[in-house]
Amino acid sequence: MTSSLRTRFGRPELYTSYSQDMALLNTTPKKVFVGVVLVVALAMTFSVDDDVLQLLATACAVAIGAIGLNIVTGYAGQVSLGHAFFVAIGAYTAAVLSGDPNGRLLGFGITEVPIWLLAAGAASALAGALVAPLAVRLRGLYLAIVTLGLVFIGQYVFREWTAMAGPPDIGRPAPVATLFGTRIDVDGPSLTRVQQLYLLMLVLLVIFALLARNLVRSRTGRAFAAIRDRDIAAEVIGVDLTRYKVIAFAVSSFYAGVAGALLYVIPQTFSAGNFSLLMSVQFIAMILIGGVATISGAIMGALFITLLPRITSELPAVLPFISTDATGSGITVVQVESILYGLLIIGFLLFEPKGLYGIWIRIRNYWKAWPFSY
Repeated sequence: MTSSLRTRFGRPELYTSYSQDMALLNTTPKKVFVGVVLVVALAMTFSVDDDVLQLLATACAVAIGAIGLNIVTGYAGQVSLGHAFFVAIGAYTAAVLSGDPNGRLLGFGITEVPIWLLAAGAASALAGALVAPLAVRLRGLYLAIVTLGLVFIGQYVFREWTAMAGPPDIGRPAPVATLFGTRIDVDGPSLTRVQQLYLLMLVLLVIFALLARNLVRSRTGRAFAAIRDRDIAAEVIGVDLTRYKVIAFAVSSFYAGVAGALLYVIPQTFSAGNFSLLMSVQFIAMILIGGVATISGAIMGALFITLLPRITSELPAVLPFISTDATGSGITVVQVESILYGLLIIGFLLFEPKGLYGIWIRIRNYWKAWPFSY
């Protein structure tokens, strides 16, 4: 098969030049597929009910955080179990900046989305940069345990700092969202509140996914991969471990802060209890189930984990031993979800380490090679 035909039909994992291998969308099928996905995502704004659209909007916000975790864990190889801590910093920074200056909780009245969104990301990035030096001294399980401790420290601080976070059992309002002077977290003349927020989060997801994709294709991304594969060898060939580990944690935390700032705009309230160990486990599950070291895998994993509670909520109608609350005699829906997180992580690690992205690659390769699929 000639070079032009390979380029035209997009043979999987087969490129004819280094520039094509490093291109953003290096085959025509990829360009078409991404275009179709974006068109379908935009069309869903007007074709699905608001309750489903709310889940999709939440998935877009969560996907930004999952991409961030994939940068530091998947691409740079630094295992972090403290992602919920950085999400919390972003959420509280945005809520404080947009809060009522005359209210009972700390607030500054800055409601413009670009301002509090960037501030939330910057505050989390600063926290990540401060934690990053630990990654130079620690690795593997030890680094995971240290980052895990951040979750418990954060929960204690946010629970006790009631002037900022509000009472533990009530929490505080989420950020007020205005874009160029117009509130988008209330129903508008042509779009509902959920539709407006879904479009905002979809656009932001596309932007941050493109930024992450460009980052991992750059010199910095190649340094991340070298550190992940063999950090001692990377240091020998001139990769500055301290510098690139700080960059990885800072970028990952920035994404987490942005996700936290957006995550509770739709429910319009949150509390310190939201940022628990379970949230960190969910983010780990997203990148393991979706696909480690892939941007599209992080998005697929976030969508899967976000929609999972909607699926499990239907189980009590089918399985009588599952109850909706703790008053029943059987296990609860929440317990089923926790069990499924563990089973899915174990299952994908054993049978498909590349996650949903790997399954998609298998399907794509099968049909591209058909009828010689053997």
